[in-house]
Amino acid sequence: MHWAALLLDKPSGADSTHDDELRGLATWALQWTPRVSVVDAAVVMEVEASLRLFGGRLALRERLRSESEELGVAIVAWAPTSLAALAFARAGEEDGFAGPLSEGLDALPMDVLTAVGPHRPTLARLGCRTLGDLRRLPRGGVARRFDKALLDALDQAYGLKPEVHCWETIPETFSARLELMSRVEHAPALLFAARRLLLQMCGWLASRHAGTTAFTLKWAHDTMRSKSAGPGGELTIRTGEATRSLDHFARLLGEHLGKTQLLAPAGELTLLVDHEEPLEERSASLLPDTVRQGETLREVLERIAARVGPANVVRPVLTEDHRIEWAQCWQPSAHKSPRGTGSIAMPQPTWLLPEPLALAVRGHRPLYQGTLQMLAGPHRVEGGWWDRAGEGGREATRRVQRDYWVALSEHAGVLWIFRERTAGDDTAWYLHGIFG
Repeated sequence: MHWAALLLDKPSGADSTHDDELRGLATWALQWTPRVSVVDAAVVMEVEASLRLFGGRLALRERLRSESEELGVAIVAWAPTSLAALAFARAGEEDGFAGPLSEGLDALPMDVLTAVGPHRPTLARLGCRTLGDLRRLPRGGVARRFDKALLDALDQAYGLKPEVHCWETIPETFSARLELMSRVEHAPALLFAARRLLLQMCGWLASRHAGTTAFTLKWAHDTMRSKSAGPGGELTIRTGEATRSLDHFARLLGEHLGKTQLLAPAGELTLLVDHEEPLEERSASLLPDTVRQGETLREVLERIAARVGPANVVRPVLTEDHRIEWAQCWQPSAHKSPRGTGSIAMPQPTWLLPEPLALAVRGHRPLYQGTLQMLAGPHRVEGGWWDRAGEGGREATRRVQRDYWVALSEHAGVLWIFRERTAGDDTAWYLHGIFG
């Protein structure tokens, strides 16, 4: 299991401001995974199912680190459990996968677990400095002397007990608030703080697979203002088509703020999405992002195989075998094609049945949605005495002795049928394929 913990910088404002930042960060994180939770003044994300979608753990880690920095995230830490990831983040360490989880956690100070807080003075007098010291105490004594939450948190951090989370849900509407660190007197200066709200908005839009054509930035004037200034102002930005490009939004907002004059210093911002539209997704994770002039099909396949693994890019290859079930095989595209494959003069069907279907017979003529009319044949296929099914060579061989015909059905179209010559009866007919 892969968990990421996002820890904000130490709050410098009121508790309500820090709560707004946490909720905004959680909303932004929902674009990466639906399993997002706010735990002990931090945001934790379970991203196991998202790793391949975003290019693996290293690529996702880099994106989370770089994009969350604008939201005030001080560190992004990874570990097999959410409490372990949070513990590593509080200790200033990013990688909880660098070694065995128990060894990494044992070296951390006790303060990294919130459940230790109420008992820290007592544990310190017992000589505990790290989580490893705490784990070495007798469990029975810890359970009697301290509350149950301490052992539960310890077991959950080490992966010995399942964790329970209250998952965040994607809001139906977007509204984000930000209290400015200082009063702003000029409208263009609002862009720096507004960009954080825009980033949250883009995360919300991505989690809903949507874009917007209109959003509104509102600002509240400082309480020490003239009566004529009013409580605040607002600016609505519209785009020609639905998008969720952060840079585009920031450029448009900057252009409009440059023409706006504040009637009084602003102390608070609010961003609202006025109109939401579904946004068509364009996949760029499997096929190459660009097509280079003169690039051959093999070169393209090699680039795809480098992305998803050679075993996941296969192609059909003809083999020297007239038995239709084994006339081709699938192999990695990087392998060279075998040479000297023979040609078959008889038409081959577009679709082959997984198993031949026995046909009814009337007057020595096969039936399939009516009497079949023979168009071409017979084409005799015989061989496979060397091909033994199973291990040890003691099982039956996959030998076939068949006469194939191209037949026409009034309702089913052109079919590929055969008569089994080993059945001892010329009335044993089978449907094996269908022509497109």
